[in-house]
Amino acid sequence: MSDFSLALNEDQLTLQKWLHEFAVDVMRPNAEEWDEREEFPWPIVEQAAEIGLYSWEFMAEMMMNDPTGISMVTAIEEIFWGDAGIGMAIMGSGLAAAGIAASGTPEQVMEWVPQCYGDGSKINTGAFAASEPDAGSDVNGYRLSAKYDEAKDEWILNGTKAWITNGGMADIHVVVAVVDPELGSKGHASFIVPPGTAGLTQGQKYKKHGIKASHTAEVVLDDVRVPGHCLLGGKEKLDERLAKVRRGEKGNAQAAMQTFEATRPAVGAQALGIARAATEYATEYAKERHAFGKPIIMNQGIAFMLADMATDLEAARALLYLAAAKVTDNAPDKSRFSAMAKRLATDNGSKVVNDALQLFGGYGYLKDYPIERYWRDLRVHSILEGTNQVMRMIVGRDLLRQ
Repeated sequence: MSDFSLALNEDQLTLQKWLHEFAVDVMRPNAEEWDEREEFPWPIVEQAAEIGLYSWEFMAEMMMNDPTGISMVTAIEEIFWGDAGIGMAIMGSGLAAAGIAASGTPEQVMEWVPQCYGDGSKINTGAFAASEPDAGSDVNGYRLSAKYDEAKDEWILNGTKAWITNGGMADIHVVVAVVDPELGSKGHASFIVPPGTAGLTQGQKYKKHGIKASHTAEVVLDDVRVPGHCLLGGKEKLDERLAKVRRGEKGNAQAAMQTFEATRPAVGAQALGIARAATEYATEYAKERHAFGKPIIMNQGIAFMLADMATDLEAARALLYLAAAKVTDNAPDKSRFSAMAKRLATDNGSKVVNDALQLFGGYGYLKDYPIERYWRDLRVHSILEGTNQVMRMIVGRDLLRQ
């Protein structure tokens, strides 16, 4: 254990510094404007693309070339420290890329992941469409169907997806569909819907409480036909997996869950970045704000609040690093640790930001201070990619199997 360390290596420290500078110079000065506009921040994403942050190469480096697993967590924490709404706009296409990587063949990954980002001449976006109006955490409740037209080697998709980041506006949609309803969540598969495919439209765009610069909308699919090669993993692999399930044999995790297991530490890192920003801001305020003749940080009640906030952040970060490493190593207990880390980081983050707002008193409730935006932005993270109640279910079921 003497060699154990959570310290970042030299490359990760360089990455952190690079992203911190972008957050300070570009994201924070524009955060309030895009929150108010509630529009996708194309100019900021273009700047991110110019420096290589918004690119498939950056995602590949983070996902495939980091044996520690924590570079992505570190990067996301820093980006969301800058601003959550803009951060989600920059990182949203990564969920589509992760969905392709989780279920696709190497050839499909090479073909489609770059198209989620575009090239130097045109910026693209990607969307991962899993949740539905009546089924979010309950993946068994998905209803969007995929029927195979053998004569044309095409899949026909029908249904509606809900709460989709970049939904409807994206160039590449990764859609989780039901191919065999009798098999429940084991009867799902993921499909690429290429740019310009007829029948895919944007439904309502949601007016959200927080992360307003991120585009979130319904995706409606009406007799959407996609070529057979757009089935991620291929039909032979799908048929083999479905046959095993029908025989009662254990199959692989269904499409949406494979993606979420890999990305839940990222959701926790988003919450960590927001909460860290709130803690730093609250600490500086407590040093400068005077009451009863002294800085309020000198009052034990305030100092203890800040001490608990700092402790909660460090605990969340340590578990996130561990979960990210297990996902990278494809450890047998990666699902449990991914769920635990997401739950702890988002619950701790919610408490930290709530306490930070409390510390500001009435000023924390005003839009003059970013603390109220931090509070709004963080709230959704205990819902994203499975509610925290579902995270507890995942952990509990895993413990039951031991």
